[in-house]
Amino acid sequence: MNRPSTRMLDRIKSTYLFIKTEGTVSTTQVAEEFGITDRTVQRDLRVLEYNGLVCSPCRGKWKTTEKKVKVS
Repeated sequence: MNRPSTRMLDRIKSTYLFIKTEGTVSTTQVAEEFGITDRTVQRDLRVLEYNGLVCSPCRGKWKTTEKKVKVS
């Protein structure tokens, strides 16, 4: 598997912070905010979900979890 690029990590971090700020958001909202495709957003959200940072309480909507995270 390829190592994640700095650009990808920055995008994932920005996505997390956007969701944390906005509350519950849709995949389309994230895509429009960052000017990326829905598919790219889904990949990024999968990384965040795998690490327990976001969850999808209903299909297509995302929110942050209570897991503590230090963002630098």
